[in-house]
Amino acid sequence: MNAKILGTGGEDEVIVLGHGYGGEQSIWEKIVPGLQEKHQVVLFDWNFSGAFNNHENNSHGFDPLQYNSLDVLLMIWPHLFTKLILIGASPRYINSEDYEGGFEATQIEQLISTIESNFQPWAAAFAPLAVGGKEPQLSEKFEKSLKKMKPEVALAVAKIIFLGDYRHVLEKVDTPCTIISTTNDLVVPSSVPYYMQKKMINAKSRVEIIDVDGHFPHLTAHDEVLNVITKVLDS
Repeated sequence: MNAKILGTGGEDEVIVLGHGYGGEQSIWEKIVPGLQEKHQVVLFDWNFSGAFNNHENNSHGFDPLQYNSLDVLLMIWPHLFTKLILIGASPRYINSEDYEGGFEATQIEQLISTIESNFQPWAAAFAPLAVGGKEPQLSEKFEKSLKKMKPEVALAVAKIIFLGDYRHVLEKVDTPCTIISTTNDLVVPSSVPYYMQKKMINAKSRVEIIDVDGHFPHLTAHDEVLNVITKVLDS
């Protein structure tokens, strides 16, 4: 999975940085320099990423069941982490009577249909909306990464993300957790981080709001994100 270990910290000071849908490890390039001076930093590419070059995996096709980062991190290996930092996280994207996910079911159905039929044009349109901000080169960076995904893989993972419901996982989290959100995220409503905090009844959790637009503050407001990460590590 193209894993890299950077930094000079001890083995008890390891930070694992995992990217999300459409990303790759290079999305952390503005964050890593501020962390590797005191810590070991592990970078990798999820197997759905366009940067993942495992020929055996490519020849047999992508198994969407292999991707479930939330369950993997929180349920399979919870003992490996002393702290969790979630950026733009959401357990459910579809609205219901008692929950604001941000999208109606019909909107998600249209989204999935568009990814299936016109992935490249959709990626070009989605990237600047998702990234936000006033620096087009950052949107172009994410767009390039997103477009590197195989369309069939992008579709399979999109179905898992946008149709999934992982709200039941939240109460099982018992690792201290910091949820980073932005003031204007096209993908995740501002109510979601506080919903997650409320439902994490077994974890000491807190919400950090960064005053910036978009779903990728680690691209558009990396200094602020780094400050939050450093504060969490020092606490």
